[in-house]
Amino acid sequence: MNVLVFNCGSSSLKYQLLSMGEEATLLAKGLVERIGLKEGVISHKPEGKKKFESVQDIPNHGVAIDLVLKALVHPEHGVISSIKEIDAAGHRVAHGGEYFKDSALIDAKAKELIASCCELAPLHNPANLEGILSMEKLLPGIPQVAVFDTSFHQTLPPEAFMYGLPYDCYETLRVRKYGFHGTSHKFVANKACQILGWNIEDKKIVSCHLGNGASVCAIDGGKSVETSMGFTPNEGLLMGTRTGNLDLGALLYIAEKKNLSIDETNKLINKQSGLAGISGISSDMRDLEVAAEGGNKRAQLALDMFAYRVKRFVGSYTASMGGVDLVIFTGGIGENDSISRAKIAGDFAYLGLDFDLEKNDGLRGKDAIISKEGSKVKAMVITTNEELVIASDTQRIVSALN
Repeated sequence: MNVLVFNCGSSSLKYQLLSMGEEATLLAKGLVERIGLKEGVISHKPEGKKKFESVQDIPNHGVAIDLVLKALVHPEHGVISSIKEIDAAGHRVAHGGEYFKDSALIDAKAKELIASCCELAPLHNPANLEGILSMEKLLPGIPQVAVFDTSFHQTLPPEAFMYGLPYDCYETLRVRKYGFHGTSHKFVANKACQILGWNIEDKKIVSCHLGNGASVCAIDGGKSVETSMGFTPNEGLLMGTRTGNLDLGALLYIAEKKNLSIDETNKLINKQSGLAGISGISSDMRDLEVAAEGGNKRAQLALDMFAYRVKRFVGSYTASMGGVDLVIFTGGIGENDSISRAKIAGDFAYLGLDFDLEKNDGLRGKDAIISKEGSKVKAMVITTNEELVIASDTQRIVSALN
């Protein structure tokens, strides 16, 4: 089965075409940028062939997807001879609310429910839905599957997902913790257990997806039981430009003193804060580490704050599960930044985790154990692959139709 995977953003579209046999084979991948703006760009990389790039106006996602399909069948840089060789499409959808506890076949009802969640994810769900509708027009009849960032966390118990607000806020406005990065957390937890030869149903895992957006997830017996992102992705850890956990009274105070509108307040907590806001330099961990080495105290503070908050969540989630067997690092920072991993996991001896500095040092983008032999609790770096999860779920759901 050839599965075309889409991750549609508000002005961008990432895609992969995978052949799903006994093992998944990547046929092509690419990125369409500046959708809705002048001089849009499609960068197409077919396996075994040269990268192709084209600049042109790309007014909407429908035009973007049409360009992707044409690139896939192009005589020179294509990887299939006809779009009829595409058997199914899988879409990353940011928010499934409480409606979707698993990935789902896209039908009229699913589209209606995805649309109803647009107010919960106004920057992502409309673009996700536009990608789905565009594929319907361009390849009518092809089965499509939605894979939700939130569905893995639908196993959280009420004491974990409820906020201390009047209950009416939950009943009428659907305000609760939903969590995100679920596709990644689910993938790396299962992958780690496969590598270790473990049965995930017997294990307690804390997964740390650390990147520009970052979250921690407690996984007990293969199910998410707690996660750091909440009603929005802003809750939880300090991130690239997001505040993470914040006293709401402090936010009200700032908004009043600076006379900020709702939009300006939203920009403050999502675009101007986090590592960038603390350091005044950058949201990129690499830039901060260079600056800190040069004696920049604010850069060092940002690094220390980031590591401290991850440590705090790992400890609290271990307590909530009554123990931990494995701590996972994934995402751009988690997979590639040995300095951050050492700052976080080097203090976990009290958990029974004997961290191995030598194994960790310089490790980038590889699956590896970074705890010492005989450590009661293991630590691992696991490379995530959300596109593979989307393709696998699409194959699973579409195959069940036959």
